[in-house]
Amino acid sequence: MINKNTILFLSVLVALLVLIPLDENKMFTFLVPVVFAHCDTMDGPVVKAAKIALEKGDVTPILKWVKNEYEPEIRAVFKRTLMVRSKGPEAKELADMYFFETLVRLHRAGESAPYTGLKPAGADLDPAVVQADKALDRGSVEDLVKLVTDTVAKGIRQRFVHAVEKMKHAEERIEAGREFVEAYVEFVHYVERLHLDATGEAAHHGQLEGAGTEGHHKHR
Repeated sequence: MINKNTILFLSVLVALLVLIPLDENKMFTFLVPVVFAHCDTMDGPVVKAAKIALEKGDVTPILKWVKNEYEPEIRAVFKRTLMVRSKGPEAKELADMYFFETLVRLHRAGESAPYTGLKPAGADLDPAVVQADKALDRGSVEDLVKLVTDTVAKGIRQRFVHAVEKMKHAEERIEAGREFVEAYVEFVHYVERLHLDATGEAAHHGQLEGAGTEGHHKHR
């Protein structure tokens, strides 16, 4: 026999799916909490902003998290969510989660990034991401700059030393030569990626490679 909670769950789910049609490939993603990005976490900035917006009943503050083309959908989902969450605690919880999922999904779409669900609160984040948030809170970026530059410098030096060591023996035998080439490619591509990101040319570089043209770096 179906209990009261099951009936409530199905009723809210049907209401959401009827009132807010979605692409069939994006339905039910709120049932798959697997993702690896800062804005996809339950304690990330997007969900935090969504919680405040729902409590205040004002969608305006969260519109900055989505591109202009997704604003109509967010407004519609927000309005329906407010209607459904008034039906009780269980309905509120389900409706809120549905809204969080929709908002984060569209935010990620605006970044041309994949989305597979919300990551739990308290999940491990990259130290640079943590420091980036702290920098904004403190109004100082120095700790973040030190963290990133120290890490980058260490990475360059390690790959450089490895490549130099392999280069010393590159002409001794074929296998040694291949080991040098492998170290060389890793070293050069590492600094290339860093420089492209630093100069803002990474996206353009990726477009060139995607179009089948040669990238900026050419082996000599």
